[in-house]
Amino acid sequence: MGARGRLAFLLLLLLGAPGTFVRPAALPDLPRLVTLSEDAAPGTRVAEVTVSCSAVQGSPNVTLVRVEPGTPTDPTVTPRTTEPGHPFNPIAISAVGMPATTFRAEVTLRAGAELDARRVNLYTLALRAACPGEEEVTKWLFVWVTAGHTLRCDAPFASAGGDVVRVPADVAPRAPLHVVLPQPLGGLTFRLRNDGTPLTLTPRGLVLAPASGFSPSKDTQTFRLEMEVTDRHGHNCSGAVTVEVLPSHRPRVTILEPRQDVTVPEGSGPLEVVTQVQASGDNVHYAILSPTVPALFTIDELTGVICSTGRLEVARVRLLVRAYNALQPADQATATINVTVQGRDRQAPSCVPALYVTQVRETVSPGSTLVTLSCASPAGAEGSLSYALEGPPGSRSRFRMEGPRLQVNTTLDYDSQAMAALGFQLTATVVVMAGGQPPRSTRVPVLMTVTPVNEFPPECPRGLTFTVLETAPFGSVVGYVNGTDRDLPPDSLEYSLEGGSSPTQPFSIDTHSGEIRVVGPLGSPLRTSYRLPVRLTDTHNDLDPANRRSRLCNVAVRLQAVPEPRCTPEVQELWITAGRGSRQPVTHLACWGDPDTAALSYAIVGGNEDGRFRLDGSALSYVPDGLAEPRTFVLLVEVWGGPRAPRRSTVVALVVHVTPRSTTVPASTTARHTTPRKKPLVVTRTEAVWRPPAWFVAVLTVSGVLLLASLSCLARSLVCSRRAPSKLLLAERHRHGPALPRPHRGTTLDLSPSQGAPSARQGARLAPGPAPVPWPHARGSASTGPINGGGTAAPCR
Repeated sequence: MGARGRLAFLLLLLLGAPGTFVRPAALPDLPRLVTLSEDAAPGTRVAEVTVSCSAVQGSPNVTLVRVEPGTPTDPTVTPRTTEPGHPFNPIAISAVGMPATTFRAEVTLRAGAELDARRVNLYTLALRAACPGEEEVTKWLFVWVTAGHTLRCDAPFASAGGDVVRVPADVAPRAPLHVVLPQPLGGLTFRLRNDGTPLTLTPRGLVLAPASGFSPSKDTQTFRLEMEVTDRHGHNCSGAVTVEVLPSHRPRVTILEPRQDVTVPEGSGPLEVVTQVQASGDNVHYAILSPTVPALFTIDELTGVICSTGRLEVARVRLLVRAYNALQPADQATATINVTVQGRDRQAPSCVPALYVTQVRETVSPGSTLVTLSCASPAGAEGSLSYALEGPPGSRSRFRMEGPRLQVNTTLDYDSQAMAALGFQLTATVVVMAGGQPPRSTRVPVLMTVTPVNEFPPECPRGLTFTVLETAPFGSVVGYVNGTDRDLPPDSLEYSLEGGSSPTQPFSIDTHSGEIRVVGPLGSPLRTSYRLPVRLTDTHNDLDPANRRSRLCNVAVRLQAVPEPRCTPEVQELWITAGRGSRQPVTHLACWGDPDTAALSYAIVGGNEDGRFRLDGSALSYVPDGLAEPRTFVLLVEVWGGPRAPRRSTVVALVVHVTPRSTTVPASTTARHTTPRKKPLVVTRTEAVWRPPAWFVAVLTVSGVLLLASLSCLARSLVCSRRAPSKLLLAERHRHGPALPRPHRGTTLDLSPSQGAPSARQGARLAPGPAPVPWPHARGSASTGPINGGGTAAPCR
């Protein structure tokens, strides 16, 4: 909605407001909106309002009771503060003629009225009319002030004194000082009406500082700019800007040494420093004023360093140097430099050695002499020589000069970070200077390499305790030994196991990483931990490879027990009748193991050479194959838990009597579980280490051959002798795991070679015996002692 739309909306609100229509016939033209240009001259008629009275009793009284200036409603107009008072005259009343009850009221501009649409663009006038003997009526007249066609300059720019701008005297040359912004904006040009000012006015109304800046002064400088502003339609206005230049409080440029006498040797090369001019102040720059074309010397504009431009010959040159403030060129100072190029003896001192390269151990004490220079001046006056050091501060501080002797100044710690940052190499230059004018010098470069010394032994890490399963297989990682050494380099440690790997110490350690691995069986029922002596040896911490240090660290390895499975009963005797079909269930093994391990695994390890029995988990089944006569099978089943190897396992013995269906047997399959009494099994294990001489080995070999021949003859004579079946079961049990129970008297077993396992002869059964006693057994290898027990011997077939 535009400005006029908002005014129309305001009129509708006033017309529709309750209480506004009081005798509406008195001011029939109101309320209404009139338009007035801001260019209107004083006395201009703003509006004519008709006043009607009901009777002819005299002229009505119309007064301007209130004038309300409104703020600009156009978004493109900047609101300004309303001026005091209002620009309207009192209402003038005149008679119209016919009818006699109608009169004309005029609203005009007062003398000296100035309208400005950018300050006030809407006036709301309240007109109160009263006819004689009638009730007063108040109506509203809205005056909309529009922009005129003349160019107006704002105050204080258009005032008599003009606008005032204050700037410091040290502003930069041609720096912007003030921007003139007369109204309206856009399409304006600016022109100076007065001359003789150092300031510059751009056509866009930008006031700039002088091209050379303001001259420094302790007093305030005043410059007045009278200018004319013209728009693109040719309208113009005028104004003035007064620029007050205040004294600067910044320090003036001052040369610290206004006069210098410098002597340089003949033959100095280009870009060699001759001297330096130093000045205090802000934004100081330097320039050579005389000679205007300096052929021998040049000066750095920012630092004031004077250097030669070529090889110098004998001469005398006078330089005039100016130091000035770049932002205030008038702030300047000058200096005089007298440069004398003097001839010299070109022969410098000679030294032996001319280059010194050495290496020292880090334990060399401060004050030790590294080398004594033998130097001579050209005139042979050695006493006139002086010695000094120069070079990088980190290296130079490690040396000192005592006359011609180069000495170590501080400790040389090879293992420090500062020495590592220098690459373990220290460099410096010995400057040997001869007296006279000009002075002559010779430089002797020095390069010293610091070599390491093995000062500290390795250190053991904390918490060298590891845990490993007692069934850990070969190559299992136990842990890492991470030793440290205060000597550099830090990764030069080697690890070794004292005594090496052995059955009593089944571990190995990596030489470089310190990784400990299992290399042998850990199974010993009485062994719960190992103590490993690990030796740490540094290898590259000294220039001498033989100078090594070591430390012995104790590593504790604890064995975590892994329980073996248990089954009940350990021996079962079963009777089945061979049926028909693919498989015939026989029994289920009742075994359990460690709750934390995986499920148990089962495997037939003996007595199933012809594959008549199958295991599905713990379920044993028989595969019929047309058995012609009864047969007894002795099966050995190994039970273990988890996939680890080596593993903890147990062996269950199953004696299965299989009867063909044609044989008269009970109708159903019966299982009889017996647990024979076991007698104690004495296990004796003897380990001895003995290395016999060669002659003893030869005698023992011959004796062994003779003994084997005698035993073979004895075995042939005992072919037909009978053996106890209990000993056979004991041997089978000892070979596969836990001991088998001993059959009782009255049992006859068939030991025919054609069958894989002993079978009971026809008609033979295991007789009931005394209560079973468990046989103790031991893990690992063991020697079986004498076993007392009897049984009926079977004839040899």
